[in-house]
Amino acid sequence: MATILFDGVAYGMLLFVLACGLAVTLGLMNFVNLAHGAFAMAGGYVTVLLMDHAGWPFLACLPVAFLVAAAIGLVLERTLYRHMYGRSHLDQVLFSIGLVFMAVAITDFLMGSSQRNIRLPEWLQGRREILGVNVGIYRSFLIVVCGALAVGLQAGLLRTRFGSRLRAAVDDARVARGLGIPVSLVFATTFAVGSGLAGLGGALGVELLGLDPYFPLKFMIYFLIVVTVGGTSGIMGPFVASMLLGVADVAGKYYLSSALGGFVIYVVLIIVLVLRPNGLFARAR
Repeated sequence: MATILFDGVAYGMLLFVLACGLAVTLGLMNFVNLAHGAFAMAGGYVTVLLMDHAGWPFLACLPVAFLVAAAIGLVLERTLYRHMYGRSHLDQVLFSIGLVFMAVAITDFLMGSSQRNIRLPEWLQGRREILGVNVGIYRSFLIVVCGALAVGLQAGLLRTRFGSRLRAAVDDARVARGLGIPVSLVFATTFAVGSGLAGLGGALGVELLGLDPYFPLKFMIYFLIVVTVGGTSGIMGPFVASMLLGVADVAGKYYLSSALGGFVIYVVLIIVLVLRPNGLFARAR
């Protein structure tokens, strides 16, 4: 049971890093970006290419995956996304879904449709017995890295000048501009960081989740469930939701069949929405 809990927490941590960018754009910027998984896929393919063709070590690929995904997100935000901020959610959904299918088609053409994997360094492979619990070394690494990211993001959102500017720009962009806050720059930076975090999550998730051109479609629903269950209060809601869903998914697939266990997270989603329609941490109005 302890091993299942540990693996579920590690999976939940990975889900959080993958979905926290969407939590920011949807929960704080009020933009429905269903193409979020495409940035995660970009980070994954950057890692695969650097390790397979350039011989880069795994750890060196992680910041590059973040920067490449962030750069792609910044370019798209400045050229495409910024024109959709004031549109209806239906327009945003259709727009971002179109980007997803474009990303899938382009990636399939350039990289092929086969599953891609990476070989982790020796020191991240295998499992160890710690206090009677059989834990995976790489999963322990994920918990440490993703946990540090969660703390840093929460602190950055609540304790920094940039976080205050972002909250002000979201609450009332017109007043924020009147106070001298560069709302456009704040949104662009936030979008780029969210995209970069998705790319980092994609790089970290290649080993556990696999990677192919249909990655954004396969995991889109997981990102949405994390944000829906967690609510739109900021970072803490999606973080708790990721832990809950990660443990539920791993436990469901362990105690039930793999196919039947996949329904557990949807049961959790329904229960949470019945009891808390606005998510576990609803944003105060």
